[in-house]
Amino acid sequence: MSNKILIVDDAAFMRMMIKDILTKNGFDVVGEAADGNQAVDKYKELKPDLVTMDITMPEKDGIAALKEIKAVDAGAKIIMCSAMGQQAMVIDAIQAGAKDFIVKPFQADRVIEAIQKALS
Repeated sequence: MSNKILIVDDAAFMRMMIKDILTKNGFDVVGEAADGNQAVDKYKELKPDLVTMDITMPEKDGIAALKEIKAVDAGAKIIMCSAMGQQAMVIDAIQAGAKDFIVKPFQADRVIEAIQKALS
């Protein structure tokens, strides 16, 4: 059975890039969200096995959405994504419960490695 993944990023082309990497590697992308509010709603609705979450987004950023999802489901598996390899944000995300962190532009092998590690 393939793992269900929710992709959260405010940039449509970034969602498309990561979706492409995931589907080529046998993962099932069950939904997409463009901001933190949508991410929380979609998580509750779709109950994915894993979420890839952008940090910098309008409305609600990825760290706020991560905390909200973790409050709903303590076992949620979330990997943060960001173009900015800012140490403070990485640390915030990990402390808030993120499983891992991938930096844009995405390298397919790093994305798959992070996801497989988070799901195992």
